[in-house]
Amino acid sequence: MLLILRWVFLSSIGLFSVGAGTSVRAEFPERAIKLIVPYPAGGPTDVLARRVGDGIKLRLGQPVIIDNRAGAGSNIGAEAVANAPADGYTLLFGTSAALAINVSLYTKIGYDPIKSFDPIIMIVELPNVLIVNSSLPVKGVQELVEYAKSGKRQLSYASSGNGATSHLTGAMFNARTGTDILHIPYRGTGPALNDLIGGQVQMTFTDVLTALPHIEAGTVRALGVTTNMRSAVLPNVPTFEEQGLKDFDVTVFFGVVAPKGTDPGVIARLNGTVADLLKESAVKTVLSEQGIIPAPSTDPEFFAGYMADEITKWRAVVKSVGAEIK
Repeated sequence: MLLILRWVFLSSIGLFSVGAGTSVRAEFPERAIKLIVPYPAGGPTDVLARRVGDGIKLRLGQPVIIDNRAGAGSNIGAEAVANAPADGYTLLFGTSAALAINVSLYTKIGYDPIKSFDPIIMIVELPNVLIVNSSLPVKGVQELVEYAKSGKRQLSYASSGNGATSHLTGAMFNARTGTDILHIPYRGTGPALNDLIGGQVQMTFTDVLTALPHIEAGTVRALGVTTNMRSAVLPNVPTFEEQGLKDFDVTVFFGVVAPKGTDPGVIARLNGTVADLLKESAVKTVLSEQGIIPAPSTDPEFFAGYMADEITKWRAVVKSVGAEIK
């Protein structure tokens, strides 16, 4: 909710206004652009997509229609874009699920993140954090591992659903630490957090943005962030690596892709438009305040390589834990 309010405020003061020297070329776009979001309206992905859509609209002079196509772990929306004409007028605002994880997780999938799409731009990364119910008597990752192995009680971790990043991160944690923490899947992050706070489950892996209000309220305790560096909004929470768990780097990434075969000039036009938006100092400030990390590069080739690396990483995780969705 905080992210939504901040983005709305910035939009209202004209953050996404077109610069005086900007000119709109007639050849593209000549009509509305559809930006498909493979999740329901109202969540972090949808909010980010709408603000990016606003920036594109004001810079290119054409409407940007946000089309929420939720379902099948984001596969429905991704398949719709993969099968759309490669003309730049149908784009996907994708995340780690559609663009890196699902190709290994699902036995049947109607697209390939590398073969079906042309990357336009990586937007941001959103780090994950391990949070536990505030009554659990542990203060760090190693204490959690020792407690889980002690046999005092069967611990369980919540996820937003089978195959979600929160599920696979927990499975990877079990594999790396030798613990046997029970996975409890929920229909979304909200119900999972409600049961975590209520004590029905003891822990979850979720993004910093979602966890922050609950950490600040004291209803959950943060044990560690799953990135190589500490989060700017959680400076007192150590990384997993600082606590002895090496190479445990899990973030959710967001980016925009087009159907394979889209004209390079159109890709460049869209890339430059969104890159200009992300350079705004006010945008950088808002992202930082939410614990969101700007992409290391806005170059399409960087995004292509990043996606390939993420596919390799998550393929190994899926294989190691034997996860599969039919």
